[in-house]
Amino acid sequence: MTVLVWIEQKKGQAVSSSWEVLGKAREVADALGTRLFAVVMGDVTGDTAQQAGEYGADEVYTITDPLLAQYRLSAYAAGLRQAVERAEAVVVLAAATTNGRELCAAVACDLDEGLAPDAIDLRVENGKLVAVRALYSNNILSDVTFSSSRQFVTLRPRSFALPQAGSNNAVIEALELVLTAEDIPEEVIAVQSSSSGEISLTDARIIVSGGRGVAPDPAKGFALVAELAEVVGGAVGASRAAVDAGYIPYKHQVGQTGKTVKPELYIAVGISGAIQHLAGMGSSKVIVAINRDRSAPIFDRAHYGIVGDLYALLPELTAEFKRRLGK
Repeated sequence: MTVLVWIEQKKGQAVSSSWEVLGKAREVADALGTRLFAVVMGDVTGDTAQQAGEYGADEVYTITDPLLAQYRLSAYAAGLRQAVERAEAVVVLAAATTNGRELCAAVACDLDEGLAPDAIDLRVENGKLVAVRALYSNNILSDVTFSSSRQFVTLRPRSFALPQAGSNNAVIEALELVLTAEDIPEEVIAVQSSSSGEISLTDARIIVSGGRGVAPDPAKGFALVAELAEVVGGAVGASRAAVDAGYIPYKHQVGQTGKTVKPELYIAVGISGAIQHLAGMGSSKVIVAINRDRSAPIFDRAHYGIVGDLYALLPELTAEFKRRLGK
């Protein structure tokens, strides 16, 4: 019985939520009294493999091949199956990113094993793994146990703290991908990014989000939101209502059907506070709400609230932050 974690990479760098999973996996492996393995796949794997050892893995498998330069399900599924079999892993974990959800689901299905997607916690009871999933916008917590011989679990990003790096005593072993280019039906034609250097929502320490309340001039309203976010070094978020209304692209959506975030500071501008939105940001360390409706539900969750017109308040806040931050 061993524990295996897939360390996802993007442009040759580990996705930070994978380290959160590895830290939690270390606790699970210790509770089960077993070894912790990690697997890194890509055209470049060395630096990430070294980091995996520093973050607690006992052994790290690397699968380094040009065919893995871009994520493709067939290739990565073959690599993960190799690592699972090599480690004789009983517990297989990954971050619940878009790729992590797909990869674990596909391999679990191929192997006819159990899967618990988007879990928010793990624990060990009587020598068995228990995955905790949140239902109905975090109003119900469900314990998932497994009757299968292996358990696949994806863990919601920002559910755990990053582990502390320590000494690296991990054994690193290179595995060879048992596929050729002809065996992979998917082909990546091009990769386009529209991020323009903006801060990722899931990694941001500060987020300024806008909701439907940015109307009647949503372009101006979100320009004010973006200006404040830039001054404080934060990311721009949005509620589903704002995204559905076409005010801002989906990539900014925070909530049950968007990104789950856990920043140190979350500023909600013109957001009513529907439970679906609270499910994605309710664990923020400090929540500040700005809304002209003093009865908006967001004020029940906020640590600080300002009742007023965002068109008047945001320029004043931005100017004050500029002054205090020397910008």
